Amino acid sequence: MTATDEIAEVEAIMDRARVAQKTYENGADQTRYDRAAQAAAWAIMEPSRNKALAELAVATTGLGNVADKIIKNHRKTLGLMRDIQGVKTQGILCNDPASGITEIARPIGVVGAVVPSTNPAATPANNIINALKCGNAVVVAPSPKGVASCELLLRYIYDEFDKINLDRDLVQMIPAPGSKAKTQAMMELSDRVICTGSQNNVHRAQTCGTPAVAVGAGNVTVIVDETADLTAAAEKITASKTFDNATSCSSENSVIVVDDVYDDFVAALATAGGALVRDEATIVSKLWPDGHLNRSVIAQDADKMIDALSMTGQVPADTKFLAVETAGIGPEHPLSGEKLSRVVALYRAKTFDEAQKIAERILKFQGAGHSIGIHTADDARAVALGAAMPTCRVIVNQAHTYATGGSFNNGMPFSLSMGCGSWGGNAIDDNLHWKHFIQTTKVIREIPPNEPSLEDIFSEYWSDAGK
Repeated sequence: MTATDEIAEVEAIMDRARVAQKTYENGADQTRYDRAAQAAAWAIMEPSRNKALAELAVATTGLGNVADKIIKNHRKTLGLMRDIQGVKTQGILCNDPASGITEIARPIGVVGAVVPSTNPAATPANNIINALKCGNAVVVAPSPKGVASCELLLRYIYDEFDKINLDRDLVQMIPAPGSKAKTQAMMELSDRVICTGSQNNVHRAQTCGTPAVAVGAGNVTVIVDETADLTAAAEKITASKTFDNATSCSSENSVIVVDDVYDDFVAALATAGGALVRDEATIVSKLWPDGHLNRSVIAQDADKMIDALSMTGQVPADTKFLAVETAGIGPEHPLSGEKLSRVVALYRAKTFDEAQKIAERILKFQGAGHSIGIHTADDARAVALGAAMPTCRVIVNQAHTYATGGSFNNGMPFSLSMGCGSWGGNAIDDNLHWKHFIQTTKVIREIPPNEPSLEDIFSEYWSDAGK
């Protein structure tokens, strides 16, 4: 297929999506949008389909593990459906006599979604559900390794659409073989781009000429202070770090422990399955053998990861992940960055203040805006981090991977995409959710004038500074 043919193929897909979206929106009520979202959600949550999608994702991407992907597909989708249940996304949202403004929900149109291979079913499903809930059509551009999972997901969605007479063209994907040219064309022809994935993809999304909502890179740092419940902290960090073999951008990459409890925490970590490694140089040489992350280590089960790092026999047989002692931060110290594996960098800080400074240096090197965590009994410290650190989220006393993207025991929206604000070069600072898939029209009427006097505005200033 020539480049011209590729672009023509994408143009045809986008044209069909636009026609389907107009029909979907025309004469719609909230029930139509809700049923479409439910159809897409059940397509991934039905247990046999969920299992098939999880197995295919691991088989084709080589990332993560089946059991955790089943949990992720289920919980992320269930949580999203909880979040959007009862939310009004069609018709009049607000009619305010005081302001004279009526606000009407309007679809964006055709959403172009660029999704990664780390969550090749859960992330597109999240985007598709949000898009349908808000009256949009959606076209997905999967990563090359995620094509098979996306194809199967869409097949399941179409089965559900057929039950309720919805046009299959509401949800489409860029067909294999994928290419940058096809994805670029899709982004340029969309009404809004949603992008989760590599920073190269994010950059292209944000410069494609279409309004884009993109998210930043993760490199989660967690502080354990001297007031923390060390056993609970170690267990939560272990559960989070090992979930789906550390494929999540919310997986802990660095843990900073205050000196007073360092040895006790290392012992608690060992009990939970985290093996201390002091030979940083060997780990670095094996994890980045040619300057790039070792594919034999990325998102692999513990035994495969340990073998690839030549640590078999050097750590306990029940080791779940490695905690590698280090003090270095920055480009010359790759352990301070994202590792996409069951490896965490372990830093020792004399005091909480020093721990905060270390965390800030790590974030400024990589992962600014995304999130940090703290295990502490002093909530004021968590608030202080929120007021001072270059981050959009401070996760307190929780397993970070579960908590950042929404959990049933915290108030964050369920999502697989974390906006990182200006620190991460993003337009949003919250979790990607339904509000990013909708726009509104305001009907503005005349009301009685509300014009203040100069004294109303400036009297206090004049009192302090004079006229």
